[in-house]
Amino acid sequence: MPPTVCQWRDAGRWVQAGPGSLFVRSQGGRDPTVLLLHGYPSSSFDYRMVLPHLGDRAWLTMDFLGFGLSDKPRPHRYSLLEQADLVETVVADTTSGPVVVVAHDMGTSVATELMARDLQGRLRFDLRRAVLSNGSIILERASLRPIQNLLRSPLGPLVARLANRQMFTRGFARLFGTNHPLSAEEAAAQWALLSHNDGHRIAHLLISYLDERVQYASRWHGAIREWPKPLHFLWALDDPVATTNVLDGLRELRPAADVIELRGVGHYPQLEVPEVFARSALSLLEVAG
Repeated sequence: MPPTVCQWRDAGRWVQAGPGSLFVRSQGGRDPTVLLLHGYPSSSFDYRMVLPHLGDRAWLTMDFLGFGLSDKPRPHRYSLLEQADLVETVVADTTSGPVVVVAHDMGTSVATELMARDLQGRLRFDLRRAVLSNGSIILERASLRPIQNLLRSPLGPLVARLANRQMFTRGFARLFGTNHPLSAEEAAAQWALLSHNDGHRIAHLLISYLDERVQYASRWHGAIREWPKPLHFLWALDDPVATTNVLDGLRELRPAADVIELRGVGHYPQLEVPEVFARSALSLLEVAG
């Protein structure tokens, strides 16, 4: 693994959960704890350059089951509902205090499931506020990449078996804004984490979260509309997948939400402009109301 990944791994720990061990990074500090949830197909490593900008705040991040340095069981039916269960387990293992969440990509749907549970009065921790960033939450408004549609199709297992570093790097680079292109070092680190324990071979299993976005749309869109606590959107406008069309739909669901738009930034704002991302997220987490 590249040195940056080794350093990230060596500073972390593993939390044992039912289906496997989960890689976790955390730091104590001022409440509320900032919970950072990553997206598909990457990992908590996405936030490494954001964390230094969180100051004295407590923070927590983890690799979802099947991603990054966490276990990647197979066969296994991966589900966002299970990922939300695992988040609850990790939060309980880390803090008993209040939590705010910053979620990106797939992590936004885990966050909305947590919000839905909170609405039902059955969330196991005190979630105070949420910031959602560049996730295709309203799937019919998103512009899915050809590889995503292939992995969801009956050809998915074959496509996953054929996946290699060159294919991944080429597709991953297309997600970045032209002002902040994917570097060779970042591509190598992301591939190392994706392919750790042959994780690239289960890409077709992990991408089932897109189908759940259709299946649970009423529940999760309802949570965005009805959750009574502060909810905000932090959106990079040059995202080719979770486009401004998705953001427009979210604004329709939650007209009063505070929104920060990042111009000239692609799908991975926490990698492209980490300081701006951190500053913007914190400003939303601290806004009155």
